[in-house]
Amino acid sequence: MKGAKSKSDSKKSDSRLAVKKREAPAQKKAPAKKAKEAKDPNKPKRPASAFFVFMEDFRKQYKEKHPNNKSVSVVGKAGGDKWKSMSDAEKAPFIAKAEKRKSEYDKTLQAYNKKLAEKKDVEEEDEAEESDKSKSEVHDDEDDDDDSGEDDDEDE
Repeated sequence: MKGAKSKSDSKKSDSRLAVKKREAPAQKKAPAKKAKEAKDPNKPKRPASAFFVFMEDFRKQYKEKHPNNKSVSVVGKAGGDKWKSMSDAEKAPFIAKAEKRKSEYDKTLQAYNKKLAEKKDVEEEDEAEESDKSKSEVHDDEDDDDDSGEDDDEDE
């Protein structure tokens, strides 16, 4: 019989399933969560896409036509439907604005990264100087202890 399973076959499949069920929670716990780095408030924000540039104007127009509407989701859905129905020619001014904002963002991001790199270089130099100083101070302290110990022996 092709389709019939024996009792031993069902036990094997059950044990395989049981093993997999036991391993699954352990695998979820294995990767340790890393603490998120604090975001730099001075970092420039990413520019809006063409759709969000369009939505800035659309929200104003929609509020003028529908002053009683308080729902954000309705405005978003209406804006999305309008954007989908627009032709490429109608979208062109919004795309141009978005590209202009993107180029400005790239410039400010490069300046930000340059300042950040300079700041890190200065910090690394300071750390290198501090570590050199601390090594020499520790070494000097050991020499002072040896000298003071010898002086004590000579006095006695």
